[in-house]
Amino acid sequence: MDRRSAERLGQGAGRRPSGYDAAMRKLILVKHGAPRVDPDTPSDQWGLSDEGRARCQALIEPLRAYHPDVIIASTEPKAMETAEILGIAFGLSAGALEGLREHDRSNVPHLNTREFISYVELFFRRSSQTVLGMESAAQALRRFSSAVNEAIELHPQGNLLLVTHGTVLALYLESHSDHSGFALWRRMSLPSYAVMELPGKQVIEVVDRLR
Repeated sequence: MDRRSAERLGQGAGRRPSGYDAAMRKLILVKHGAPRVDPDTPSDQWGLSDEGRARCQALIEPLRAYHPDVIIASTEPKAMETAEILGIAFGLSAGALEGLREHDRSNVPHLNTREFISYVELFFRRSSQTVLGMESAAQALRRFSSAVNEAIELHPQGNLLLVTHGTVLALYLESHSDHSGFALWRRMSLPSYAVMELPGKQVIEVVDRLR
């Protein structure tokens, strides 16, 4: 799928994209809701803010069109809390998989927005180098891809919904499409989602902003 087509699909949140095949399994990748930011606490320990919880409600109707059968989240609180909201809506219990966590930035102090964006751009551009945090982009992608494959193998039937994080999600979509990972990272809001068809992992929809 070319970039213009994928972006066009993203404009129709809640409508199944052209070429949708209901017979194919779906992999639904959700970026968690907005967290409660606490500069004195590592970001991997942040939970959802009140606004973040409220905005997660906007995920429910567009994702319902894909009939998720299984929900698995990163072990980080903001992802687990997003998954719990979706689980209640769809009558599903949310599981957890550690490998779906965000790029390891546990050694990075709280940065101002401009400085952080600059480092992330370098992270995507120099993917084999450790320029931010404890993992390079290539290492984070390998770890995340392995976790996605594990989830697919553990649940060989039905549509699979994974709740994860912006950086690893952008890396993964970039690896399976012609999207720029950094551009996706900048564009995808909290929350947002992408849908792939299995087993080929073709990206069929990216919804970067919800109504």
